[in-house]
Amino acid sequence: MDAFSDVIRGVRAHGSLFGCTALSAPWSLRFVDSAPLTLCTLLSGEGWIVPEDHPPELLRARETILVRGPFSFVDRLDTTAVPVECGEFCATPDQGGAQHHLGWNDPFHGETNLIVGAYPVRSRGRMSALLDALPVVVRPPSSDAEDPVLDHLAAELAVDAPGQQIVLDRLLDWMLVCLLRDWFDRPGGTPPPWWAAQRDPVVGAALRQLHADPAAPWTVVALAARTGVSRSTLAKRFAGLVGEPPMTYLARWRMTLAADLLTEQPSMPIAEVACAVGYADAFGFSSAFKRLRGVNPTGYRRAFLAGSSASSRG
Repeated sequence: MDAFSDVIRGVRAHGSLFGCTALSAPWSLRFVDSAPLTLCTLLSGEGWIVPEDHPPELLRARETILVRGPFSFVDRLDTTAVPVECGEFCATPDQGGAQHHLGWNDPFHGETNLIVGAYPVRSRGRMSALLDALPVVVRPPSSDAEDPVLDHLAAELAVDAPGQQIVLDRLLDWMLVCLLRDWFDRPGGTPPPWWAAQRDPVVGAALRQLHADPAAPWTVVALAARTGVSRSTLAKRFAGLVGEPPMTYLARWRMTLAADLLTEQPSMPIAEVACAVGYADAFGFSSAFKRLRGVNPTGYRRAFLAGSSASSRG
């Protein structure tokens, strides 16, 4: 299990919000789904993606970018169109199309065709780990290669068919993974340290061991033995490439996994969460969680559930 696969494994689409909007100028759509990540693909035409706290990005036909947080899509930066807010209930093309709705039936009739796929908040652990590694806008290097996935996505959105939501979710996952890999590997880029470290024969092997079994009773000595190097060699190379010692990295990753368990399984006892991430007792786990997260596990879970309840009422 490499580090990237482990991070992205917890950021999967499930009942993802999909939209396809056929637009004729002028237009101004304001996407306020509160999704932490949104994929924007333009099948034809061009327009401007305007995120918060980030310069506008011109999106052309067959291009895809990833946006964090709310954003607008406009035909021109000085458009005369009245902004239309697209949120949870913006479900049909005439309302802006922020959410896929069965029965649209071939909406691709405008000058510009925008497809939006939003990742709803499902957990706080792995999603936060991914968000920490990303800027407001992720735009991979442009490519002239044909992308049959886009054609498949457009065709799937235009029909009602059994299993459609599952197909859309998996297509969104495919696009997200490919976009992130291209962006992390772009020339002159600054990917997170663990991305480049995965390719090192020593540190990459150590990362795979930690992610394969994070609850194991790891020590630097045991990890070095499993990777076939001395303790000092592993410690030096790991800290040099990842930016922190192996056991510090492991502790943070364990708390990432614990955050997911606390929020995704609200009835799971704290002692079971502790055991699942490698702690022998709830007290030691709670102390470690508070040290790294600033709040104890019970308070963290309570805050998440309160926020989710408030969002659903809103």
